[in-house]
Amino acid sequence: MFTARFAEMVSWYKTVLLMRASHEDQSVAFLTYDDEHHRVALVAMPGLKPRPKGLVGFHHVAFAYASLHDLLATHERLAKNGIRPYWAINHGPTTSLYFLDPDVNRIELQIDNFDTAEECIAYCALPEFAENPVGVEIDPEELLRRLRAGESEVTLKKRPNIGPRSLATLTSSSAPLEAPGSRRTASHRPRSRCAMG
Repeated sequence: MFTARFAEMVSWYKTVLLMRASHEDQSVAFLTYDDEHHRVALVAMPGLKPRPKGLVGFHHVAFAYASLHDLLATHERLAKNGIRPYWAINHGPTTSLYFLDPDVNRIELQIDNFDTAEECIAYCALPEFAENPVGVEIDPEELLRRLRAGESEVTLKKRPNIGPRSLATLTSSSAPLEAPGSRRTASHRPRSRCAMG
């Protein structure tokens, strides 16, 4: 990614994803959290202007965690550093936390709510998912409290059925159709698998 906030972006990705540099100098950083040489590349480009709304581009990048515990422990760690998600939701197939990096790129930290792709595909074919393909907002602190109290991950990952909901019915305060204006709204690292959304 090209950025005019090079040092801030490097620090943010190191903090959020517990990344380390395989190479870093004053103009480029190759960051990783596993055995790959890099998962994120940042290039300093002083003078770049913020991206205006209404331009074509990718919506978000997703990083998958191994368990609900790992995801929620990451949320807890980030919250202590003042980094909070702008959207926390159980989509059904995934439980997801959406963040904005310093350049207002959307970053999703998520877990799969099903053990297999087949289970996920079967869930997406259900009438309840067709009725609400968006999901149900969650409270990560409450989920972590319940998990630590002994409630199972399987139970906590099951999405409640709240009836019809679509992107068209969401208000700007309840969904990330446009990234919020705030730039700052993980001991556990994402799994090596990375998905682009």
